Amino acid sequence: MKKVHKSLLFSIILLGFMAISQISFAQFPPPPPSGDKGGSSNGVPGGGAPIGSGIVLLISLAAGYGGKKVFDARKELSE
Repeated sequence: MKKVHKSLLFSIILLGFMAISQISFAQFPPPPPSGDKGGSSNGVPGGGAPIGSGIVLLISLAAGYGGKKVFDARKELSE
């Protein structure tokens, strides 16, 4: 009886997760762009924002944080 109860509970939980995954999509896709298809209004999604400078900024912040950690660790070892 306990085995049947466990398998039934497992089945109900599994079905619940499968049902929730089907109804929990974040949002519908955006509508297609309006205007003529050959004109200049057909732009790149996202506006062509540059990401190169953001990556450089993140890497430099990570290097600075790592350098501070190393400096603090060496300072603590020398004391």
